[in-house]
Amino acid sequence: MDIRAKKHLGQHFLTGPGIAVRIAESITCHKSCNTVLEVGPGTGALTKPLIARGDLDLHVVELDEESVVYLITEEILPSEKVFGVDLLRWNPDLAFPNGVPFIVAGNFPYNISSQILFWVLEHRDRIPEVVGMFQKEVAERVAEGPGSKTYGILSVLLQSYYDIEYLFTVDEEAFDPPPKVKSGVIRLLRNETIDIGCSFSHFKRVVKGAFNQRRKTLRNSLSSAGFAKESIPEEFASKRAEQLSIVEFHTLAIALDLPLQHE
Repeated sequence: MDIRAKKHLGQHFLTGPGIAVRIAESITCHKSCNTVLEVGPGTGALTKPLIARGDLDLHVVELDEESVVYLITEEILPSEKVFGVDLLRWNPDLAFPNGVPFIVAGNFPYNISSQILFWVLEHRDRIPEVVGMFQKEVAERVAEGPGSKTYGILSVLLQSYYDIEYLFTVDEEAFDPPPKVKSGVIRLLRNETIDIGCSFSHFKRVVKGAFNQRRKTLRNSLSSAGFAKESIPEEFASKRAEQLSIVEFHTLAIALDLPLQHE
């Protein structure tokens, strides 16, 4: 069964073991966690090096039914560790009950990679580490700092809770079928931030409001998002979103933690 002929959910399968081994070896078991959830294992190119490490308790989540059958029938993993579901609609308690922490790893499907990262944020207090491959521009955006044109919503939200490192670039020829873009591997390690001074939903709304019209000053972009102009601190009002550091975004969100003018 050649399931690699199927390109499902924008996924491209690794063809050689070298890249997969590098990804597997990049997992540090941060905060003494060795439970791993691999997302989108496909034919097991990354799964096998993860198993070969010998120190990881590996589970996988895979939407494609043929891949699920392949992983089980080829005895790559036992059936109880293979979840044939959509990660974005899946409750991790089904695999890791009682709040057990778990690392997320994978060669992530390109066209849902941002959604996967938002899912990680939802479960940030249970996910001490993420190691995976993304489209290169997504990987760079996530790891980018202030002042860059690629610094954006995911950069600020993820860097508020994770220390992020861009590890290495992967060329198109490493995949079947070859994508039209390069890929990048990054590692996220959970930092000590628990409370930034406001709810996460409010913080996310402020960050999205700031970047949705990123060419405008924060006074204009945030007022367009429903925040009162007079509530925007003067030190930030004339700046653009890309100029603010992570800590400054926290300060801004706390200052704006007031009822919106309109919904």
